[in-house]
Amino acid sequence: MKLRTIDDIDVKNKFVLLRDDFNVQIVDGQITDAFRIEQSMPTIKKLQAKGAKIAICAHLGRPKGTRNMEYTLAPVAKYMNIPLIPDCLDKSFMSQMREGDVVLLENLRFYPGEEKNDLTFAQELASRFDIFVNDAFAVCHRAHASTVGVAEILPSYAGELLASEIENLTKVLTNPTRPLVSIVGGSKVSTKIGVLKSLSKLSDTLIIGGALGTTFNYALGGKVGNSLYEPEQKDNALKILEYAKQNGCNVLLPLDKGVAKEFTRDAKRTNKDFSEIEPDDVIIDAGIETTARDVAAIKTASTVIWNGTVGMAEWMPTWSYGSFALATAIAEQTRKGKLQSVIGGGDTVAALEACGVKNDITYVSTGGGAFLEFIEGKTLPGIAVLEK
Repeated sequence: MKLRTIDDIDVKNKFVLLRDDFNVQIVDGQITDAFRIEQSMPTIKKLQAKGAKIAICAHLGRPKGTRNMEYTLAPVAKYMNIPLIPDCLDKSFMSQMREGDVVLLENLRFYPGEEKNDLTFAQELASRFDIFVNDAFAVCHRAHASTVGVAEILPSYAGELLASEIENLTKVLTNPTRPLVSIVGGSKVSTKIGVLKSLSKLSDTLIIGGALGTTFNYALGGKVGNSLYEPEQKDNALKILEYAKQNGCNVLLPLDKGVAKEFTRDAKRTNKDFSEIEPDDVIIDAGIETTARDVAAIKTASTVIWNGTVGMAEWMPTWSYGSFALATAIAEQTRKGKLQSVIGGGDTVAALEACGVKNDITYVSTGGGAFLEFIEGKTLPGIAVLEK
């Protein structure tokens, strides 16, 4: 896959509409995780150095096409120390811009035309800009006005981050160093059928954890108590296990779980084998035996792909045990030069951050859904429109 990139163009004194992903966590008006913003900075600085006049467009949350100020990008503008333009379709600021200036446009999703990829909205957004640059990998699986519509109107290019995402993910998917161990956690089998099949074909070992693992255990007749799982996905789970077997992939399912009598952060933890789980038990984390086995598998790997925590990792320290153990093991092996590690997904990246090991990972993707769909082999519309 070859993309048109900003290395191919002269942007001096030109107006550049830059799509970034600033869908970050904000608590009480403060950004609690600026990872996506920081990953976007190389492109911004490169365009500045080339003399561009840059207007960044982005979204935050799901305001559902209304001007809901709960989702304002003002905290992002404050963090970046750049002006916020209160309306993403406003052009009045452009006459005041000089080479290297950067502004942030208010939330694109305040307009219903953004998510509908409405042509009129895309035309109004693109109006008076010379060039469009997409650096928002995390939304490239969405055919929105700011990922596809504008790219079909203006000369369009990939930013540094987007190009890096494609390069790194393509490398691990097409020529991984083996053995390859993939870890998939999270809550729903229904949203990850495609990626589980793809990883079953690609991987030497596939670890399935979290509520996904609970659904797979249920499909095999295991006890799940009063836990989150998808009984209607039983047949799909069995088909994935059979598909993995046909492709010579060893699937590791949970052996035991950390359980409680209620689904709360402060609930008392008990470790139980699946055969011991009672009807009123709630599964919240990977068990001790499961975690030890999975860490051992990681230590035999040369490449690890991970998406999705294996428990409520944000409920530290009681329920973060499994996810933190995996993060620590992957980081240790990567630091030793024994492992190439590629990790994506908001909750998973947050677990890395909480463990203090994010900087030890070979490549941390900014994508969640886009990360999964790229691994699955789907065509991402926001990327397809940038191909040479």
